[in-house]
Amino acid sequence: MNAAVENLSADLDTKKIRLLGTQIDALSLDQLLFAIRDCIENDRLVVMSYVNIHTLNIAYETPWFRDFLNRSYLTFCDGFGVKLAARLTGQDLPQRFTPPDFVESICDAARRQNWRVFFLGAKPGVAQRAADRLAARLPGLQIRTHHGYFDKSVDGTENRRAREQINQFQPQILVVGFGMPVQEKWILENILSLDINIALPAGAMFDYLSGEVRRGPRWLTDHGFEWLSRLAIEPRRLWKRYLIGNPLFVWRMFLHHVLRYPLPE
Repeated sequence: MNAAVENLSADLDTKKIRLLGTQIDALSLDQLLFAIRDCIENDRLVVMSYVNIHTLNIAYETPWFRDFLNRSYLTFCDGFGVKLAARLTGQDLPQRFTPPDFVESICDAARRQNWRVFFLGAKPGVAQRAADRLAARLPGLQIRTHHGYFDKSVDGTENRRAREQINQFQPQILVVGFGMPVQEKWILENILSLDINIALPAGAMFDYLSGEVRRGPRWLTDHGFEWLSRLAIEPRRLWKRYLIGNPLFVWRMFLHHVLRYPLPE
């Protein structure tokens, strides 16, 4: 699996930091949007990944996933916890941004540049509702969707059909929302068979855009407490991620960035 990501690696002219062995690009949202446009205009095939505390916990325990992030064209900061952890270790991440907040900017650029966008993931109908809402706000947007409830075996019939639908549309931007790390594994196994420029994992973005799941109020999500609002809205699904994962991340940061214990291989 590593070979596929290695072939897609490229140098981006931004400062990079490391937390728990994972490389993160210290870039702004404007730089991310510029990188998207640059990759499409130069017909590159790349992965653009994101990290939050949950991501770094998975990467700490899962070597292939950490390697995926480190070999992505760029990996941006999706969580305030990661931004704070960087600051406490003497590093700087200028901005935190999450796909539900900036996908409309990407789609607006797609409409103006005549790019095509494909949403892949979520329950049947959810990604389509998300796409319909964006298309209503952005007339002329070329967007198609496919749900994420199919057999994702690389050579399986359903997976092959999903790839065929994507390739028939030839989107410049493929947004994949299967949840982490399933979406990254799918990208890793399928990207070299896709006629796209950019693969962008997006977690639960389609659920939020469609209205399937509520987001917390902006005064929480914009000030470092999106995790708390998500926990309040989906406690049964997310309690372990936040009530166990957040303290575990703090302990691992203390162990490796303060006490300087070696990181696991």
